[in-house]
Amino acid sequence: MNSLLIAVITLVLLWLGYRFYGSFLAKFWGVDPGRATPAVELSDGVDYVPAKHWTLLFGHHFSSIAGAGPIIGPVIACAVWGWLPAVVWIILGSILIGGMHDFSALMASLRHQGRSIADVAAERVSYRTKLIFASFLWLSLVLVVAVFAAVGGKTLATKPQVVVPTFGLILVALFIGLMLYRWRVNQILATIIGGGLLFGLIVLGYHLPVGLGPHSQLIWTVVLLLYSYVASVLPVNILLQPRDYLAALVLFFGLIFGYIGVFLTHPQLHTPAFLGFTGKSGTLWPMMCVIIACGAISGFHAMISSGTTSKQLSNERNASKIGYGGMLTEGGLAILALLAVAGGLLWKGSPNLSYPLLVKNKGWIVAFGEGYGRLTLPIFGALGSLIAITTLKTFVLTTLDSATRIGRYIGEELFGQALRIRPMRNRFFSTLFITGFALYLALGNWKAIWPVFGAANQLVAALVFLVVTLYLLGLGKRIRYAFYPGLFMLATTLAALGLEARDFWAQQNYLLAFISLVLIGLAGFMVVEAVGVARRKTKCKGA
Repeated sequence: MNSLLIAVITLVLLWLGYRFYGSFLAKFWGVDPGRATPAVELSDGVDYVPAKHWTLLFGHHFSSIAGAGPIIGPVIACAVWGWLPAVVWIILGSILIGGMHDFSALMASLRHQGRSIADVAAERVSYRTKLIFASFLWLSLVLVVAVFAAVGGKTLATKPQVVVPTFGLILVALFIGLMLYRWRVNQILATIIGGGLLFGLIVLGYHLPVGLGPHSQLIWTVVLLLYSYVASVLPVNILLQPRDYLAALVLFFGLIFGYIGVFLTHPQLHTPAFLGFTGKSGTLWPMMCVIIACGAISGFHAMISSGTTSKQLSNERNASKIGYGGMLTEGGLAILALLAVAGGLLWKGSPNLSYPLLVKNKGWIVAFGEGYGRLTLPIFGALGSLIAITTLKTFVLTTLDSATRIGRYIGEELFGQALRIRPMRNRFFSTLFITGFALYLALGNWKAIWPVFGAANQLVAALVFLVVTLYLLGLGKRIRYAFYPGLFMLATTLAALGLEARDFWAQQNYLLAFISLVLIGLAGFMVVEAVGVARRKTKCKGA
């Protein structure tokens, strides 16, 4: 199969999904451009800040939800089950499940003063549900911060060429933020200047790698956590909005030129279309739907939609572009990652170009970088691989501080307001608690507990659908658009967690087996609570 054909089919289907299903969902949710958003009504100059233009907020939202997920998932899944199942899941998942999930979480938060999806659960399900759900979300976010800090530190240590563009982006973002919000510079001019500076940083980093010796990984991990602390307590328009906007420019630069590379080189897909129902990572269902999360559907997206995005949206007319359109754009990124390894690399042959050997020996980052470099060789020459890895590092940094900020929001709601722990109401202390806990995990054996969090991430998505279903039921709207995707995700995650618990028990890894069972219990509790609420609402309507 030719990679160009897959690219064309994917882009057409994603556009049709946005054009028709996205428009339908906007009408279904009753998007009202005349309704004041929480960013406008509750503007506080720190967290509730209306974005100057919807493209600025799209940049934040997209670069936050994308992270490394839509790249790592397809790279792993394609090597285990083949490219065809991955392509089908990404396309159908992003259009019918992920897009609905992200957009619904955003709209539910907008209707609840920009509060988190956990707070929405308190109102629509029960207060007990909020406490359990918020606790799980907070712990998940701490782990995300820890893992991304550790992975980011390792990447900076092993690829010193990306140090300059990674941290130079922060300074450029501060400069662009001043241009846009203080000096009132035209956005197009500011974008051109920012893009030029970023490309210059990539070239500079290629010629000026920065290494810190044998302890560089530890140093960079600490530096990244310090950065995430500062970035998450600053007003969003100072660093987060312009930095994420520029991060999105890096992303779109890599995305657009990656697809141009596909059109220029249009290699055959060397990876087999289907490698079997069972692989080294388990069965096709449910495990592929867990491994490919971002790019199809991810519970983390709901935390972004209801965490930071809902507090910056200046007008509801742009909700569909950001909530639904952002998910479909991520689906396009996931397909590009798949084409980079399945078409840009070989299935057999030279170890330097062998897809399975690169993933095994050098990891998914290098595999994607080499594949992307091969696709874009006519455009970037030797810089292609570095551009790909720099793009990844930009995502990691974005997800790192967004997760820290959202963890602060949920921590303040849970510990400060619900449990009345006074110091946790202070944003500086609550953020310090998050980053300190994340540092402890990042410097320890964080890899040992990471496997179950792929399923946990999808469990969050299933529970978000549960909350949205009850919200729609209360409004008297049709629930099937949230209920059926939620039912599929619930079955998928429970099956995945059950299989993982069985395997961990057989391996005598009782800690991970216990964590898997606890997550199953969490889902069971929320389902029981939701069924009780649904019955009460149905009886009231019947009466």
